[in-house]
Amino acid sequence: MHELSIAMSIIDMAVDEAERRRVTIDAVHLELGPLSGVVAEALRFSYEIACKGTSLEGSRLVIREVQIEVYCPTCNAQKTLRSMQWFCCPDCGAPTSDIIHGRELVISALEVGDERRTAPVGST
Repeated sequence: MHELSIAMSIIDMAVDEAERRRVTIDAVHLELGPLSGVVAEALRFSYEIACKGTSLEGSRLVIREVQIEVYCPTCNAQKTLRSMQWFCCPDCGAPTSDIIHGRELVISALEVGDERRTAPVGST
């Protein structure tokens, strides 16, 4: 299950950003396409497990599933596929391999909480 290693990478990136900005992370927002090879439910499960013992423990993984969109050369337009097994324009039926969206595995946003309260350097 490669979703666990992907979840760990997402957490590492989010923890690094939270430490750099001195904030807490309440949620990680992710765009996920069906051609990414990642199963959303497996990633959610892996995220919960991988968060334990980190500063992201208790945070949420919010996944926005992206549809497969292709460019149809016959219609000269962007089209949304009905099935990932059939790479043909849903309107004219022309075959297409020009994928615009659907491969995404992208952290799109971090939902932050309050800034961390830390004492200035040199204070007691």
